[in-house]
Amino acid sequence: MIESSSIMAESLPPGQQRDAARHAGKGGKSARRRKRPPHQARSRAAGKKPGKQAVPESRPEPQPRPTGRPDASDIWQGGARPRSQRQAYAAIDLGTNNCRLLIARPAEDGFTVIDAFSRVVRLGEGIAQSGRLSQEAMDRAVGALHVCSDKLRRRGVHLARSVATEACRRAANGEDFIRRVREETGIVLDIISAEEEARLAVLGCHILLEDGQGPAVVFDIGGGSTELVLIEQGGPVPQILDWQSVPWGVVSLTETCAGEGASHAERLARYREMRQRVSDSFAAFAERIAPARGEGIRLLGTSGTVTTLASLHLELPHYDRRAVDGLIVPAASMRSISTRLSSMSLDDRRELPCIGRERADLVVAGCAILESILDLWPAERLGVADRGIREGILRSLMSTDCAAQRQREELIRTRGAGR
Repeated sequence: MIESSSIMAESLPPGQQRDAARHAGKGGKSARRRKRPPHQARSRAAGKKPGKQAVPESRPEPQPRPTGRPDASDIWQGGARPRSQRQAYAAIDLGTNNCRLLIARPAEDGFTVIDAFSRVVRLGEGIAQSGRLSQEAMDRAVGALHVCSDKLRRRGVHLARSVATEACRRAANGEDFIRRVREETGIVLDIISAEEEARLAVLGCHILLEDGQGPAVVFDIGGGSTELVLIEQGGPVPQILDWQSVPWGVVSLTETCAGEGASHAERLARYREMRQRVSDSFAAFAERIAPARGEGIRLLGTSGTVTTLASLHLELPHYDRRAVDGLIVPAASMRSISTRLSSMSLDDRRELPCIGRERADLVVAGCAILESILDLWPAERLGVADRGIREGILRSLMSTDCAAQRQREELIRTRGAGR
């Protein structure tokens, strides 16, 4: 059985991630000592050797230009290291729209991605109307998780954590689905709270926040929900001052405001309805954080929406994570792109690079959510992150394992001194 870690680090030095861009997808308990099935997380099956590691690049200047991947300081700074830097750790994030896996090994400057997987499964499809996960959606998700299970086995993963978010939180049959996943794939999914989801997203991407003073907002536009977090930097991990989760993501909002509309006027009316629904949900949070608004406020987003719009801003012929992750984009440009997409027909959106058929029907809802966020936190620039919950999980796992190792070593020294 592939067990999930239930211990989360409350304080963690941010780790530097040397990502393998070719593996990146488009935001535990240790395995018990017993006979292990083929998909056991502690399997010793030999995996393929990772390719040549990329050299981390420097933090980008706070201006709208494509940059490399800014990274953090050494995750192991000032503490013991894991038993072996060859051990692999894994994070699975099963969201309302996507199933994503990241496998990494500790490195001198944080961790290095050795394998990744991402597939659009639309687990939450139809849940806005039925309140349940459909059989077809569950089948798609289980198929993707079988791929993840095989990768965990082949990479000989030492410790893994697998989480499910809004679709499983909301669905009446969410727990039944979790049991099915465990029985068929060996993966133990943990349905995390919205608060935990927000915390992991911040932990995974806050290093990309533009330099500055005072509070900032980090947000994650998901398939079934959106999380907003007001943070204040200081120390290795930002302090969370306030947070809010609303049940509007690109899937749930699209299905609630159904009907693309045949005319330009109908599409704009639908977009206004989306904007109003989201703004109403944000109202309480917007009022609470209003006193923190001022000059030099900063904003960082992690989601398929912001990375897609950033790709359109750069006029990329196809998605390139190296150009997008860590990019700082003028907020006015993101608004302009959102307005343009909101009035385009579905067929026209499908023809745009970096959108295609998979995102064409969902991107308008993402634009409506993004513009509502820009209304409540009107930063001049928007930071873009192609990282989030999975990276947050990996850092938590490595930190927890590192702390446990220090405790074991201290216990051994104490026992030795007492002889």
